[in-house]
Amino acid sequence: MSADAKPSPDVNPDANARDVLDPAKALVPATVRVNEQRVTRGFWPKIRKFASKAPFAADALSLWWCAKDPTTPTAAKGMMFAALAYFVLPTDAIPDILPAIGLTDDAAVIAAVIALVGRNVKPRHKDEAQAYLAKLGADD
Repeated sequence: MSADAKPSPDVNPDANARDVLDPAKALVPATVRVNEQRVTRGFWPKIRKFASKAPFAADALSLWWCAKDPTTPTAAKGMMFAALAYFVLPTDAIPDILPAIGLTDDAAVIAAVIALVGRNVKPRHKDEAQAYLAKLGADD
C-alpha cells in the first residue's frame, strides 16, 4: 500500500493515511484505535476464509485473543493490532489472492510481532486458537 493511499472512510474519516501507515506512529493511541477498529471489522471474515490455507492461522488467532485480553500491556496490544491490521488489509505487499505466495508477507509480519511481544501470548490464548481451528475444521 502506498503512502498516498487513503484509509477507508468507514474506519476513521479524519485519519490521514500517512499517519495510519507510519510505523513510528504504530503505538500512538489514535493509530491503535484505527487498527483495532479495522481488525475488529475484518479479522473474522478473513480468518474463516484463509484458516485452512494459512499455516500461521493459529498464531494470528492467538494474537487476536491476546490483544483482546485486558491484562495484555497496551504497547503489546498496539503492535498486535498493527500486525493483525496488516493481515486484514485487502491490499498489501503481496496480494492474498496469489496462490502459494499471497500470504507470505502476512506470515512474516505475524512472526515478527510474535518474536517481539510473544511473551504476552499466554497458553490460554493458544488454547483458544486451537479450539477455534478445531471447531472450524469440524464444521467443514
